[in-house]
Order: sequence, then structure tokens, then C-alpha cells
Amino acid sequence: MKANRFARPVLIATLAAATVLGGCVVRGSVAVPEPAVYVGGSVSVAPPAPQVEVYGAPPVAGYVWLGGYWNWVGGRHVWVGGHWEAPRPGYHWVPHTWVNVNGGWRLRAGYWARH
Repeated sequence: MKANRFARPVLIATLAAATVLGGCVVRGSVAVPEPAVYVGGSVSVAPPAPQVEVYGAPPVAGYVWLGGYWNWVGGRHVWVGGHWEAPRPGYHWVPHTWVNVNGGWRLRAGYWARH
């Protein structure tokens, strides 16, 4: 049986479209890229327990360790590792926190707060 001369180009175009749209969410008839990070809203899945992070001495004396947290990416929780950061005089770090709101979960981003 002779192969259709259009079969290969159609297959390639279909695979290319699937690759491009694989990270998208279709809303109505428009494909919208799925956000790479949590952008607010409620998540129905509670975050896992925090991961234990082992870290050594700071790279610069006086730096502060900002612990990691669970982010919401691509429909699942993904661990974002902690890092060292220069302190801000007169401020302390308040870590990221997941808060249960009306049966769903919302991420309250970490921030520097005045003492």
C-alpha cells in the first residue's frame, strides 16, 4: 500500500502542536499557557509537610537563611529550596505560608516585616 504524501507533514504538524500546547489550559476555544508559578486563587490540595533542608555556613557573615516552601506549579506542589540573603536592617523575614481558607489553600508569600 502506497503511503499518503500528506500523512507525514500532518503527523509532524500534529506533534508540533501537541508539544506547543502541552503546557496550556484550554478555556473556551482559546489555549492559554498554564502559569509556571502560583498566582493566587484557591488550591484544593493541602501542601505536604515542609522538606528538611540542610545548609552550612552562610556565604557572607551575617546573611540570613530564608527557608524553602511548597509552591503550586502545573497542578501540583513543587518544593522551592531555601537560599541565603543579605539581612535588611530593622526587618525580619516572615516565611511563605499556606493558609486554609474556606476549605481551600492559599499561599501567603514570604516578606520582610519591620521589627
